[in-house]
Amino acid sequence: MGNKNPCVLYLSHGGGPLPLLGDPGHSQMVENLEYLSSTIKKPSAIIVISAHWEEEIPTITSAEKPSLIYDYYGFPEASYLIEYPCPGEPMLAKQIQELFNKSGIESRLDEQRGFDHGLFVPLKIMVPDADIPCVQISLVKGLDPADHIKIGSALSGINDDGLLIIGSGFSFHNMRAFFEPETIDSKAMNEAFEQWLIDTCSNPDMDESERTGRLENWEKAPHARYCHPREEHLLPLHVCYGVAGTSCSEYVELKILNKKSSMYLW
Repeated sequence: MGNKNPCVLYLSHGGGPLPLLGDPGHSQMVENLEYLSSTIKKPSAIIVISAHWEEEIPTITSAEKPSLIYDYYGFPEASYLIEYPCPGEPMLAKQIQELFNKSGIESRLDEQRGFDHGLFVPLKIMVPDADIPCVQISLVKGLDPADHIKIGSALSGINDDGLLIIGSGFSFHNMRAFFEPETIDSKAMNEAFEQWLIDTCSNPDMDESERTGRLENWEKAPHARYCHPREEHLLPLHVCYGVAGTSCSEYVELKILNKKSSMYLW
């Protein structure tokens, strides 16, 4: 990495638009995003890797004024009237593509795609004025953890401490479990995986080769597939780690929809 390292944050973004609708199951999430936002210097631009966008190759939004994608279903009408008119940043999008090219990663720019709720829901809490330019990057189909760490490593070449890079996912994402009564077993599985994730991301005594190996082989973690039947909400964390390349400086434990979750700041 260069001398001007961007700030990096992996956040758990909750269920659809519920954090913006006053849902009590998201009160800790809202409080913690407000707290984390207050501890970060106001960024010049924000790059978001969202769990809600997958492409064959990394794809980067490059519109000057991206629209919003209401990529959720069955919520109140107010959910589809949410506005977040932040500008895009085409020059930053091109810079990201150049960094990918230098790392041998094929990518493309997309002038048509708007911002999904993995971007506008947390940022409406963190940056309510919508006055910071944003660029969104897709995950890659196949969801290979090593590929996503490599994407993050390429982004680390940005060499700009004014940037904020956000991995927008959810450290626990078993949709069925959110709607089932909690049992002793389900709580224990949730907590065991979270403890493994916290140790993996925050232990300063862990060698980086071990940390990388744990993240690449995350399926071997306790109850990994219970917590992530599909890993698209975990992999933004791998991108974040690829950028930072070290243990996080701070982590937050919280409950979202009555499930233990976590967020990580570098």
